[in-house]
Amino acid sequence: MAAINHSKVKKKRFMSEEKKDRVSGYLYIAPFFIIFAIIGLYPALFSIFLGFQKWNGLGPMTFVGFDNFKVVLTDPLFWKSVYNTIVMGIMGTAPQLVFGILFAYLLNLAFLKFKNVFRVTIFMPYITSMVAVALIFSVLFSDHESSLANYVLTLAGLDPVHWGTSEWGTKIAISIMVFWRWVGYNTIIYLAGIQSIPNDLYEAATIDGANKFQQLFYITMPMLKPFIILTVFTSTVGALQLFSEPTVFLGTSAFTRDEAMTIVMYLYRDAFKLQSFGTASATAIILLVLITVFVAINTLIASGYGRKKRGESE
Repeated sequence: MAAINHSKVKKKRFMSEEKKDRVSGYLYIAPFFIIFAIIGLYPALFSIFLGFQKWNGLGPMTFVGFDNFKVVLTDPLFWKSVYNTIVMGIMGTAPQLVFGILFAYLLNLAFLKFKNVFRVTIFMPYITSMVAVALIFSVLFSDHESSLANYVLTLAGLDPVHWGTSEWGTKIAISIMVFWRWVGYNTIIYLAGIQSIPNDLYEAATIDGANKFQQLFYITMPMLKPFIILTVFTSTVGALQLFSEPTVFLGTSAFTRDEAMTIVMYLYRDAFKLQSFGTASATAIILLVLITVFVAINTLIASGYGRKKRGESE
């Protein structure tokens, strides 16, 4: 009888409430970490390992050290892709942040009717299929003189542009596509930020005689600072990973032309067109370094702004 009671006590201690809570907590979060390790962590670590190997995807791997990085960094096409990525990123990202704030401010005005209709309309491009986007922009920016873009240029007294074949015509068309797809996404984020600003601030500013533009620049913009930093960060990372828009707009000729080649397109071409997975992985590592640099810059800007504001308040 004493032995039975002793075993019950040991079992009771082993299955204490604290330990059961801890085990159940680990079981709840385990699926996320398992899936992340399989489809996230392992491919990333394997890509870093592959950056120092020569491999065509089928045969044995050969260790080559930093030769893959030398090949990439001495390739003029890679630097062309870096230039294209930065130029199209700036042209497509900077306007959408500015217009996103303006659209969000307009959508939050009290006297505006059919707000929900406008909000859904401006968000629709973000959820539109890339196939539909390709069809729309292939018609809008056709090389033919009767295309809508060339027709507008003709009305303005300008010459038609070969959007699909010229250097800057291609960059401008792709940048407009990026702007069209993502401005609604940033608008919704800014709209959520504006709606979190207390109305008392606007009422006090109105009593003091501030007009709408003064309220926008002296109340809305400073209060939106965290949201602006977030969208600048995400937009910068997205711009450095630009891939879908150029490939969709240019179609089958996307990987054979230099004027719209981006870093991710260069990576994809090496891996799946040339079967050079070593240089493709080296390009991915270099892209990771570039993204990290931009993340560090954004973090320094955000922290510096915070210290400045605290210093002024003191």
